[in-house]
Amino acid sequence: MISEANLRQVSDRLAQVTPKGRRLMLAVAGPPGSGKSTLAEALVDHLGPRAVLMPMDGFHLDNRLLEPRGLLPRKGAPETFDFDGFRATLFRVASEPSVFLPVFDRSREIAIAGAQEIGPDTEIVVAEGNYLCFAEAPWDSLMPLWDATVFLDVPEEELERRLVSRWLGYGFSQEAALQKALSNDIPNARRVLAGQAAVDVVVRQT
Repeated sequence: MISEANLRQVSDRLAQVTPKGRRLMLAVAGPPGSGKSTLAEALVDHLGPRAVLMPMDGFHLDNRLLEPRGLLPRKGAPETFDFDGFRATLFRVASEPSVFLPVFDRSREIAIAGAQEIGPDTEIVVAEGNYLCFAEAPWDSLMPLWDATVFLDVPEEELERRLVSRWLGYGFSQEAALQKALSNDIPNARRVLAGQAAVDVVVRQT
């Protein structure tokens, strides 16, 4: 659960930052089920209309590309994203007045092109995703782009509980939800935790 103290911890850090480019670029990273989306959305609400959310999930490779590569069962792993497209878009977002973004529709498991706009009035971009502060190449090349970084640290047992609950919410049986969490989500979570780069703020939850 995201607390007011968590929001203050991050916003106090942002108050000390001078953006490198047109906009302040904040990365909210962490393993699957850690609460990245919840924290990022709460931060955008807290910061007001000058801030916009930018989820990394819009850069998922489509299932039609993952399946012939044998990567469909590992969807959500670092190699199942369009890294080059994501990185290029981040550079544009940091410097250009208006940028259109893809948005991931989880109910259909597809990314929708041009579904979100970051416009000239946006001063802060709150990006969220598993691998935004990841020390493995090529993801480590994102670190110089960020003006501030946040990582959510959650024990693996709690991640498993949340991930199973998430899949149950999508209509899966208890057995299927546990299988999906343990076969893909938890391995991805372990990889994120093992590859965490140094960040400005660590939000710890139990």
